[in-house]
Amino acid sequence: MPPAPVSLLCPVCRGPLASPGAGDAPVLTCPGGHRYDAARQGYFNLLTGSGTKFQADTAEMVQARVDFLAAGHYRPMADELAGLVAAATPEAPTVLDAGAGTGYYLGVVTERLPAADAVALDISKFALRRAARALPAARCLVWDVWRPLPLADASVDAVLNVFAPRNAAEFRRVLRGNGVLAVVTPQPAHLQEIRTLAGMLEIGDEKESRVTGALEEHFRPERTLHCEYRMQLSAADISNVALMGPSARHLDREALAGNLAQLTGPVPVTAAFSLQLFRAAALPQGAGV
Repeated sequence: MPPAPVSLLCPVCRGPLASPGAGDAPVLTCPGGHRYDAARQGYFNLLTGSGTKFQADTAEMVQARVDFLAAGHYRPMADELAGLVAAATPEAPTVLDAGAGTGYYLGVVTERLPAADAVALDISKFALRRAARALPAARCLVWDVWRPLPLADASVDAVLNVFAPRNAAEFRRVLRGNGVLAVVTPQPAHLQEIRTLAGMLEIGDEKESRVTGALEEHFRPERTLHCEYRMQLSAADISNVALMGPSARHLDREALAGNLAQLTGPVPVTAAFSLQLFRAAALPQGAGV
């Protein structure tokens, strides 16, 4: 595990977090004496106090996501995302994935940017266990994106936000002056052929414009890509894609299993994503980061 950069901050006192030299136990400490030990899997849980009121992904949801992504169904989109970020950032950027999940998308981005210093944040310890194993060079931190992020001002070149909550003010604070935010959201046609079959939530219209509007105080839109293609999904794939997202919290699993048992072969299914690249807006005079 590499030493933590000074850009990491203690969530209690906001002092710089550092790790001891090589050979010492994996731990993060700050000048104020606060200490965070790494979990056996290699991630750090920085959440303190009452934790968070938001529901983290469960072990079942994370396993479904691992299995679905491992089949390569979202790799075309991940490659588009990696190309978009690589073209807009320095050769050796610091990349923060806010809502990193299992680290899949961050992993594809860092394949394009092998010199990147990567930080993965997610609220689910089950997801971060996977991310820490998949990305041994990254700093993997359990954290609630709605709290002040445990990174210093102007310490990041790019923020990834893939199907995750967006804290625009905090993203802007941690980004350098010319930093970028890459947001991936599903389009209305995404998985349209199986939404009823799998009991999944519908995707609202005008999602792109809502994202832009929510970010406009802190970011200016720079580029938008639409990535759409056809997938061939087995019954197991459909089960995994239903169970890996928000729909999993209200799904009738028996009904889902019954519906999938009637399938006789792979189902052609649309994948449709919006990839929006935003550039950090100029800060008001006197509002330094």
